[in-house]
Amino acid sequence: MRCFLADFRNKEVINISSGLRMGYVNDVEIDTESGQILSISVPAQSRYFGLFGREDDIVIPWDNITKIGEDIIFVELQGNRRIH
Repeated sequence: MRCFLADFRNKEVINISSGLRMGYVNDVEIDTESGQILSISVPAQSRYFGLFGREDDIVIPWDNITKIGEDIIFVELQGNRRIH
């Protein structure tokens, strides 16, 4: 399957370990030398209705992505916090 970076923004990320709908990809980290994708990130939820900012984005390493579909990216994470 061929996929462009712009296509990632239209895909919802779902954690198959918890069933949590994490949101949509907002950034992609790429190794500029090899051209490989290193990770994707999803915006974290706002704290207290957005009054106190928001938490750090959730960074998902490429190795944790289990399947990329037409509309959805399945990932396998324990919990929903930022990982490396």
